[in-house]
Amino acid sequence: MRGLKSYNLIGLAGIDTRALTQAIRDNGAPNGVIVHSPSGEFELEKLIKQAKEWPGLEGMDLAKEVSCTQSYAWDETRWDIKDGYQKQTAPLCKVVAIDYGAKRNILRCLASAGCDVTVVPATATADDIMAHKPDGVFLSNGPGDPAATGIYAIPVIQELMNKNIPIFGICLGHQLLALSLGGKTRKMHLGHRGANQPVKDIETGKVEITSQNHGFEVVEDSLPQGVKVTHTSLFDGSNEGIRVEGKPFFSVQYHPEASPGPMDSFYLFERFVENIKKAKAA
Repeated sequence: MRGLKSYNLIGLAGIDTRALTQAIRDNGAPNGVIVHSPSGEFELEKLIKQAKEWPGLEGMDLAKEVSCTQSYAWDETRWDIKDGYQKQTAPLCKVVAIDYGAKRNILRCLASAGCDVTVVPATATADDIMAHKPDGVFLSNGPGDPAATGIYAIPVIQELMNKNIPIFGICLGHQLLALSLGGKTRKMHLGHRGANQPVKDIETGKVEITSQNHGFEVVEDSLPQGVKVTHTSLFDGSNEGIRVEGKPFFSVQYHPEASPGPMDSFYLFERFVENIKKAKAA
């Protein structure tokens, strides 16, 4: 516990984790309060009331809270066992990444796939994005309710789609793309957490071992005609990927940059770059 304290981390001990897992499995994710009392005395009724009164994630836009506040360039590539982190010095295309809470390794994967990456805040307008003259736009992961973030994100994404610029989304970016296409999202009874989530690529028949961390999902039945389901969860059958027929827009719910496979899903970044190459050639 001293080690946790030195890093200012929270630790839990003395609980039956199997019983807790079963309770969450059967009843869904509950609200909880973590509190420390040196004396060991707690005002349980007050804490229970505090947990019950938490409104939950539905309706919460958290992307603004974790997004960058100004644009910046990114050129670091993925870590290599021989050379460590390197720099992208010969990019094939220019990509703007909208930061709804972007993971750095996603940016590294984009750079490794040949992208010159510029990161912009979640609230960037379509004009802000197009001012960078991108060949493609990436929609990042992030926290919160996609419908809440969509209030300002959807009009921007729709304007970018009208320009027919290649778009690739991950996690929250996947949900925002689906919403921008006319689909719906909803809170899951049990979210997906962890690094051993099997996902089937419907179009190839291959199964990828993926890392996931989301509590909302795209409602497949809400997707309009012309939007194809590309990936599905082998745990619960929920949606894990879409693409638009005849358009360079696609997204996945899981995290290919986490590399639990470890190389199962890097093809998605390469596919994005291929879409960009085709668009430039056309």
